[in-house]
Amino acid sequence: MAEVTALIDYGAGNLRSVANALRAAGGDGVVVTADPALVRTADRIVLPGVGAFRACVDALRAVPGLVEAMTERVQSGGVPFLGICVGMQLLATRGIEFGVTDGLDWIGGEVRRIEPAEATIKVPHMGWNDVAPHGGSLIVPGEAYFLHSYHFVPDQASDIAAITDHGGGLVAAVARDTVLGVQFHPEKSQDYGLALLARFLGWKP
Repeated sequence: MAEVTALIDYGAGNLRSVANALRAAGGDGVVVTADPALVRTADRIVLPGVGAFRACVDALRAVPGLVEAMTERVQSGGVPFLGICVGMQLLATRGIEFGVTDGLDWIGGEVRRIEPAEATIKVPHMGWNDVAPHGGSLIVPGEAYFLHSYHFVPDQASDIAAITDHGGGLVAAVARDTVLGVQFHPEKSQDYGLALLARFLGWKP
């Protein structure tokens, strides 16, 4: 029987592309859902996210019981979790965008606007860029597709799983226990992204 991977539907993610990429990577049991009961029994959880931090976290919290179900299943149940783009940023303690907004606080830190060291470096950070692993994780060296104006600044360097460079170092991935978050879009990163998703689907932390 295929493992169930719950792809969280809260109206703020590129669900079709992420679902297709997960299935192409071997995820036969991918289910797009906002049902807390299903999330509580899922074998893996994927949280996508596109747009502003506040809008995404408000949309997630607007679904009754969904945050609680995710937290219970990941924090207590220890199932593998993948956050993508803003889905990764929501792991932070807070986001500094249109004011201060509380995140999930699964990995301490905050999400701030990218401020490159050189005025010639454009924001948003958009397009292909190198991913350099930082410590042990599911991340391997390669190139991935990024699209973001804000970046995750963890409180602890030990939570950084990979970095990239855009007018200075930016966190490309974070990881703690069974939680992995990537700033880039695996579903848009061709072979590199599919390989990452395949490793996530086979991860037994």
